[in-house]
Amino acid sequence: MDIIDEYLDRSRGILNTIGQQKTAIQQAAQWFSETILAGRMVHLFGSGHSRIMVEEMWPRYGSFPGFNPIVELSLSFHNLVVGANGQRQAMFLENVPGLADRILRNYDLSSLDSALIISSSGCNVVPIEMAELLQKQGVRVVALVTRQHAEASTSKRADGKKLTDFADLILDTGAPVGDAMLTIPGLDTPVAPGSTVGGAVLVNCIKAETARLLTEAGRPPKVLSAGVVVGAERAVTLFEGAYDEHAHRLAKLYERVGIPSYVSEGNL
Repeated sequence: MDIIDEYLDRSRGILNTIGQQKTAIQQAAQWFSETILAGRMVHLFGSGHSRIMVEEMWPRYGSFPGFNPIVELSLSFHNLVVGANGQRQAMFLENVPGLADRILRNYDLSSLDSALIISSSGCNVVPIEMAELLQKQGVRVVALVTRQHAEASTSKRADGKKLTDFADLILDTGAPVGDAMLTIPGLDTPVAPGSTVGGAVLVNCIKAETARLLTEAGRPPKVLSAGVVVGAERAVTLFEGAYDEHAHRLAKLYERVGIPSYVSEGNL
């Protein structure tokens, strides 16, 4: 087996691991559909390369509104690599206590919300605190991790807790410890990670099942679709409608920010 065939074979193994999580995937989709049907949003967060899964969920072709992609550029802006806004700073910042609280301070959370927090190791401080704070607000949290890697890794948090300690449901990308899947003769470090393969498949399985549940509930989602598939006019209508819906849902997350509960209940 050559190196390309080996990577493809390992990827098939990842698909098998995901197939064994069907019940958990269905549960995540059930929670997410309930949130969307309630007019609220599913919060998506990942630092570092986990940002990829956030953007895979929404917005892109084959996706639909109802998801709040929280992409913090200071934690995930990788293209400069070094220098200002470089990778060293991003890796430092994702382990700064209190940053998750500052991010979530921008939103009026509700127990009707749900969340998908992605971290392959499950050991960096910001995603852990993000899950912890969301749970404290009554938000159901789905954690997407690489189980073998997370179990073998040491938490950067002082108390040793990991993302999985603050999750109502855990999904596994199926990648190995260290993520990289291939060993090449003469090279003493493995190459070619697998968590993105598994993460993207999991995200799209959840997306598809959520769309099915919304449609069966009589609320078919506005899916961003290519003109070559649905026609140019229909594609524009879907894009505009989907983005408008996203704006209206997002507005609900801002309208009560900073207003004490006793004020919002009309006691002043």
